[in-house]
Amino acid sequence: MLYEHWRNLAAERHTELALRDAASGCRWTFAELFAAGETRIIGQAGTVFPQSHSPEFIFDLLAAWRENRIVCPLEVGQSPPEILPPPKNCVHLKSTSATGGTAQLVAFTAGQLMADAENIVATMGLRSDWPNLGVISLAHSYGFSNLILPLLLHGIPLILAPAPLPEIIRRAAAGEPALTLAAVPAMWRAWHEAEAIPSNVRLAISAGAPLSVELEQAVFAARGLKLHNFYGSTECGGIAYDATEKPRTDATCVGSPMKNVSLSVAEDGCLEVRSRAVAETYWPRPDANLGGGCFHTSDLAEISDGLVCLRGRAGDQINVAGRKVSPETIERVLLQHPRVWGCVVFGVPSRDAERTEEIVAVVVSREGEGALREFVLKSLPAWQTPRRWWFVEAVRANARGKVSRTEWRAKFLRTRDKAV
Repeated sequence: MLYEHWRNLAAERHTELALRDAASGCRWTFAELFAAGETRIIGQAGTVFPQSHSPEFIFDLLAAWRENRIVCPLEVGQSPPEILPPPKNCVHLKSTSATGGTAQLVAFTAGQLMADAENIVATMGLRSDWPNLGVISLAHSYGFSNLILPLLLHGIPLILAPAPLPEIIRRAAAGEPALTLAAVPAMWRAWHEAEAIPSNVRLAISAGAPLSVELEQAVFAARGLKLHNFYGSTECGGIAYDATEKPRTDATCVGSPMKNVSLSVAEDGCLEVRSRAVAETYWPRPDANLGGGCFHTSDLAEISDGLVCLRGRAGDQINVAGRKVSPETIERVLLQHPRVWGCVVFGVPSRDAERTEEIVAVVVSREGEGALREFVLKSLPAWQTPRRWWFVEAVRANARGKVSRTEWRAKFLRTRDKAV
């Protein structure tokens, strides 16, 4: 189904530019890209693992589609996992980001991949005369659905930039009348501070991690460019999108439901997603939270006036003497401080018998602990104020733009245990 759709598209658009590789300067029309997929040899039978940020990723993918092989994209340097044959009709496996623990595979049919691409193109208004400038990982669900599938299923041209460094982005964008640029918040912040956001970007998308209102407003004030917040999940693709033309004022608001996506809040307060893009199952260990066209997320949410607001993750809630607090609530307050450049908040088992957990704040700042505590107390009650403060040089996101509370919690506990 996927290769047939691609073949028809390539025939219709055969003379138009499909792909440009900024690293090598090479270009492919749709006809030339089709020919590259037709002649590509991908070796022994079994699952195909596209693994690069280059045209080679696309060539391998097209060859896999041509040969009806299972596809499992991998990050650069990631070792291929041992994979059992997925359920019947499943053609694609994605790996979750593992921000809440162990990564697992998610199995998709061709129809589910096509539905996600259709929802993204329709909701965001991707255009063939506004090529995608590709800087995010092609293997990650965000990059695969926003860059690869729009190219191969909807004819949205792609320009591959070898790295998100400001000067590389400037060079890759040069010469294009208009561009669409999808990135993660850390990239947008770096480009904004370096005054490197290309002036020809017409559609700017941010996903992969929470987009701060402060950054969104700063970019708009400096360039008149709206960063459109995009919220999605590996298990179901796009969920919500902020299509408005003015910056948000509420950081918890992630936008309106994507086209063809139905959202509701379950009894446990978590968001449920229903659409044709929802994956078939987790693999090889199915879970009741995913399947039958419905994904029960772990994101606590509210839906009001057609807008989706996130209230934290169910598994991240910190239990302080029987009262629950979302770490995102504390992070949002800390990030409002002008001398806080990054933070991550989580709970750890308390040594105080009166508290189930104590709140830990890992902070990138030159401000002192006392000043930061006083700053938080202006917005939050004392019981929601971190008891432990850990000052670090950076709180870096991974290749997918995620910060793992699980990893930081483990680092903190190792450090605490050594100090005993």
